[in-house]
Amino acid sequence: MTGLDTNVLVRFLVEDDEAQTARVHRFLKSSRNAGEPVFVSTVVLCETCWVLHSAYAKSKRELLEAIEKLLSADVFVLEEADSVQRALELSRMGKADFPDYLIGELHLAKKCRTTVTFDRSLGGAAAFSIL
Repeated sequence: MTGLDTNVLVRFLVEDDEAQTARVHRFLKSSRNAGEPVFVSTVVLCETCWVLHSAYAKSKRELLEAIEKLLSADVFVLEEADSVQRALELSRMGKADFPDYLIGELHLAKKCRTTVTFDRSLGGAAAFSIL
């Protein structure tokens, strides 16, 4: 298995540099052909959301579509994929951002009773308690 850095994942998703995008696609094709999965950590996933939102002005809907694309692609292995999937579903219905829901889901998976936050947009989310 090979891990991806945020800049490679962003390039795959936005395809804004022709030469680098081609290199990413060749790498992914080679990995797929070799039967070698490509690992995406939760840190890289959250950084990618931040970059797509702040540098590329992607909407929440576009960010969630990008995450869904990664979850459904046969070449990627996402760290804590079950938590990522639940956070994706919660983010579709809720007011907060995907990384916030992912934090809560990761904490629940590690047996935390709750995650305390000041973020009022997470009020009512099962994983969170407003401090």
